[in-house]
Amino acid sequence: MIVTTAAFGAHQLTLIASVNEHSRPKLVEVNWLIAGDSWHSSKSIPKLKKHYGLVDQSFTFINEDSLSENEPAQALLIETIAQLKSYFKGDRQAFDLPLDISLGTKFQQRVWQALQDIGYGETISYATLAQNVASPKGFRAVANANSKNPFSIIVPCHRVIASDGKLGGYTGGLDKKTYLLALEGVEVKR
Repeated sequence: MIVTTAAFGAHQLTLIASVNEHSRPKLVEVNWLIAGDSWHSSKSIPKLKKHYGLVDQSFTFINEDSLSENEPAQALLIETIAQLKSYFKGDRQAFDLPLDISLGTKFQQRVWQALQDIGYGETISYATLAQNVASPKGFRAVANANSKNPFSIIVPCHRVIASDGKLGGYTGGLDKKTYLLALEGVEVKR
């Protein structure tokens, strides 16, 4: 796994791409980094180790400025950063990146796929998302699946709000959810 971090304004993201000799690399994580933490603190690392049978040495950190276009996994991280920069500038509304969602359960995968159908600048409720994944009474389950989303921003769980129009929760913190929705032109209740 190739790991890097990238700053976007006052916030940082951890980005992890798989390295596979036999297939195209995929993103396995794009998630908020808590101020003062290192990428080692990512909640996905233990899950990735278990899921893929990895050890600490399986993760190679490469500074954003040192990534190489000549190495496929590193080139994917460079492209991911470029697409995120474009999004934060307001020039991109959707992402075109290969994602490895196999870390999630079948239900989580359905939720994460449904999240990608929520358009830029739109929001839906947890109840609507539950209906969209054929689990009409499962709004708590979809909220839990949202909290496990390893692809913040790219799989836009920030676009799911409570039925009363309030924000609800967000793994990256409500300040980031508010920021992302404002960037997309969404007015939110406090």
